[in-house]
Amino acid sequence: MRISPTLRPLSARPAPLLESFERLGLSAPLLKAIATLGFENPTEIQQEAIPHLLAGDRDFIGLAQTGTGKTAAFGLPMLEHLDPKASHVQALILAPTRELGQQIAQQIELFAKQLDGIQTVAVYGGANIMTQIQQLRRPCHVVIATPGRLIDLAKRKAVKLDQLEFVILDEADEMLNMGFKEELDTILDMTPASKRTWLFSATMPKEIRRMVKQYMEDPMEVRIDPQTAVNDHIDHQYATVRHTDKAEALARFMDMDPELFGVVFCRTKRDTQDLAETLMKKGYRADALHGDLSQPQRDRVMRRFKMRELQVLIATDVAARGIDVNDLTHVFHHS
Repeated sequence: MRISPTLRPLSARPAPLLESFERLGLSAPLLKAIATLGFENPTEIQQEAIPHLLAGDRDFIGLAQTGTGKTAAFGLPMLEHLDPKASHVQALILAPTRELGQQIAQQIELFAKQLDGIQTVAVYGGANIMTQIQQLRRPCHVVIATPGRLIDLAKRKAVKLDQLEFVILDEADEMLNMGFKEELDTILDMTPASKRTWLFSATMPKEIRRMVKQYMEDPMEVRIDPQTAVNDHIDHQYATVRHTDKAEALARFMDMDPELFGVVFCRTKRDTQDLAETLMKKGYRADALHGDLSQPQRDRVMRRFKMRELQVLIATDVAARGIDVNDLTHVFHHS
């Protein structure tokens, strides 16, 4: 089971009109890349977005839920437009979290394996900024960034955005929810007016509409209705307990099933840390993942979780975006 944006989630329906990616207009190298990755049928957002983005002549808004394959929807046509012979940054992808940025970078690199010379760099807070500066000094075509770190690098003149051809905002509503409004305005003001802006979001709040009006020109909008069908392979249960008893209730679930391997979602960073500490004091293999951790700390927690040194990962929803873990047995919504 996956808890991150993926190319082909179980809940995504095969495209009803197009038989395969071949009919979307993608080039042979990219078709070979996605075939190697095992993808056959485009999801709805891929089916609707890719032909329009391949044209590359308009700004674009894609409204679709997390996990519907948006990375391929914008990543594949973006790669078609890049010139590997040019050494400047041609495309910028902005993501709300380090984990999502890392995952986007990994997927773009996999798509680009059949293309000669395309270079990507992912930059985000919590990692060594000098290492990222060194990476940006080499020829680079695509930068995947979190807003705060990109501004830090721009202030140091380590990244140039004046020749950008494409700016892609992924999970735009989440970036605004996390307080990146001023950072996004600053970044977009640094980009050339001639660029194309592709915005992807699950929702379209008023602040997103403001950005569209201010920074986009006559955008095409595609809306994919959320799927309400429930995965038949998932059992849904709930327990009514007092707030003070939630940690004990979770511990009982873990006691009843020694093979339990799951993620517990909490609303706040404090709730996440408090619950993890409570479980650890009781002897359970648990740890917390939230935005206050440094990148090395986050990497250590995720490494332990993927190696099953941890039985449960306690995480905020924002921190968990971009995490890709197989074979989960349980997902708990704690608060």
